[in-house]
Amino acid sequence: MPAIGSAVAGSLASTYQRDGVVLVPGLFSAAEMDHVRDRFMAEVERGTSLGWDDGVPPGDPLARYPRFVHPHRRPDTAAGRMARALMLDPRLFRIVTELIGPAWAAQSMFYFKPPRARGQAMHQDNRYLLAHPETCLAAWVAVDATDRGNGGLYVVPGSHRLDLICPEPAEDDTSFTNDVIRLPAGMEPVQTTMASGDTLFFHGSLAHGSPPNTSTHRFRRSLIFHYVPAANTEIARFHQPLFTPDGQEIFVDDAHGGGPCGEGFAADGA
Repeated sequence: MPAIGSAVAGSLASTYQRDGVVLVPGLFSAAEMDHVRDRFMAEVERGTSLGWDDGVPPGDPLARYPRFVHPHRRPDTAAGRMARALMLDPRLFRIVTELIGPAWAAQSMFYFKPPRARGQAMHQDNRYLLAHPETCLAAWVAVDATDRGNGGLYVVPGSHRLDLICPEPAEDDTSFTNDVIRLPAGMEPVQTTMASGDTLFFHGSLAHGSPPNTSTHRFRRSLIFHYVPAANTEIARFHQPLFTPDGQEIFVDDAHGGGPCGEGFAADGA
């Protein structure tokens, strides 16, 4: 399997164009990630009001540690204020701009992925954001060190050249989501290994997912942001408003029709 390309001087954009994904080691320090980890763990220990309801059963580890979706919209919480500040962090925007040009921030998420939690089946992010005419870009920040054992991300380099693929029922009890995309023959996932503070940037059509966290004591916490080119004219309503790098709110037209997957797809999920 090919390795995930790491950013070196002058190669960032070319690696992204070739593979649809690029790893930037050490974008954030381990000390910064310690602070992020402490802040979000304190928030979830107080309760799950920031949590997204994925419909998991009461005994599921993800019921106790649900993913936070759009925490940046909760400035009444310390975790929400931190998510907003990091979503607009100049270090992220510098790389986002190098990869896709002037951009706006669209989404924040925090995944706890505790021990024994299920993974997420193969998917493409722009199926949910419906950014148009250009796709979105994800910045996936490893709060904890990640590998296959604790459910680290897997990606399919080169799959960003595919159109959005409409999903099928997952029929897989290793995923907390209920659908999956099927790749053409010859495309294989690559397991990532990341240190705390490493950041993976990837294209909205890139196929990716994660295996279960099979460890007994290791979380796989991650902070994820999505960005869209400033020239875009549509996005799913769920992701409005967008934010400029200096924190100003921006609205574009709402995307309609569910994209290539048709009217039956509800774009308000994430």
